[in-house]
Amino acid sequence: MREVEGNSIYEVIGGHEKIEELVEAFYARVSKHPDLIPLFPDEFSEVARKQTQFLTQFFGGPPLYIQEHGHPMMRKRHLRFPITPTRRDAWLACMKGALEEANIEEPYRSAMFERLTLTANHMMNTPDEKGESW
Repeated sequence: MREVEGNSIYEVIGGHEKIEELVEAFYARVSKHPDLIPLFPDEFSEVARKQTQFLTQFFGGPPLYIQEHGHPMMRKRHLRFPITPTRRDAWLACMKGALEEANIEEPYRSAMFERLTLTANHMMNTPDEKGESW
């Protein structure tokens, strides 16, 4: 569901403004989440800017991320961070809350969350300490 009647999800949900709102709501949650705080810098402005670029492109908007940073290669870029199933779940919980707070309507919210879940699953690179693996 990347396109809806010839329009991308990016366009139908409200474009750049809505993606910025989503990213702001997301990082407000990340900044308070004990499982995620260790993975992020103290200051979120640069990671939020890159996330905005990535999500814009990911949901069918202009290729802002590629234009500035090249191919996303998200798994490779995140390999230095221990992304466990617990952290994946925490990241998804923050994103789910942000999608709701940004008032992204159905069916777009579910479609976006589904794509983000696939990406989050792909990013896992470390088992949980309890021995749980992906």
